Amino acid sequence: MPSKNQKFGNEGESTAIALLKRKGYEIITRNYRYQKSEIDIIARLGNELVFVEVKSRSTGYYGDPMDAVDRKKEKLIAFAADHFVESQNLDVEVRYDVITILSENGHEVVEHIEDAFYPFDRL
Repeated sequence: MPSKNQKFGNEGESTAIALLKRKGYEIITRNYRYQKSEIDIIARLGNELVFVEVKSRSTGYYGDPMDAVDRKKEKLIAFAADHFVESQNLDVEVRYDVITILSENGHEVVEHIEDAFYPFDRL
């Protein structure tokens, strides 16, 4: 049985998927894992493969959800993304997005940050 935090995170990912679909993205997969890395959503928009990290928070007390995507997290996402692209033998442009969801006092703020980071120094 998922914990309260896992349930909240899954709901956030579902919200992110709905947003991406409304914007015309095709969802390829969800929760892609490779070794110690996980990518929340892999989507396609045209010839661009988009790796999406979703950060949901129930309060702004601990800061902006985007702040949780640090350099270490970026490297882990890029590591898994590289594996996905190579294992599928894809020839596509790659982009890294972050979708933040702040749900506080019954009010939800969703932000889609395109090209949120570029992992120059990969693992």
